[in-house]
Amino acid sequence: MPPEVLLPVFAPWFDIAGLAVFAASGALAAAQRGQTFVTLAFFALITGVGGGTVRDLLIGAPVFWVHDARVAAVCLGVAVLVWLTPERWWRGAALDWFDAIGLAAYAVYGAAKAIGYGVPPLPAALMGVVTGCVGGIIRDVLAGEPSILMRPELYVTAAALASGMFVGLRECGADPRTAAIVAALMGFGLRAAAIRWHLALPAYRGRR
Repeated sequence: MPPEVLLPVFAPWFDIAGLAVFAASGALAAAQRGQTFVTLAFFALITGVGGGTVRDLLIGAPVFWVHDARVAAVCLGVAVLVWLTPERWWRGAALDWFDAIGLAAYAVYGAAKAIGYGVPPLPAALMGVVTGCVGGIIRDVLAGEPSILMRPELYVTAAALASGMFVGLRECGADPRTAAIVAALMGFGLRAAAIRWHLALPAYRGRR
């Protein structure tokens, strides 16, 4: 059976949702630094497709955005939207909230796609983490910001919760649609709580 048949029918919507909000977070990162439209478009594209590209290469799938012109169109469309809207629309924690939505949606979709390509449960969950986190890491590096991985707030943990919950529910026989919605909401909820209350895991205390 082709891997695409094994993917839940709703999964592409999670892909588009994650792609759009990650692209927005990338474009906003460039806009907040007063960059040109070309830079906004590049940030939107690289942030949107970064995690999915690494995932596809690891699971042996065709790199999704190379074979689907809609992906680049969504990223460029988001860049145009950010470019044409006033800065006051995006002030405050807009970047963090867009990133939180994309993190949860992309983590679930990444895990679903990995399962569809025959990846065992644990690696499939890790592919969800890769899908959800790598784009944001690339964005931060290009913007000269400390990587989200190096910040104390829960981030990778939220992606792991979303992808792990999806894989776990699927292994228990849950309906794919229900599993995806529940998992994405759980991942987003944890990341939202981390943003709101600065939740963090304990740091390593073995250093002198």
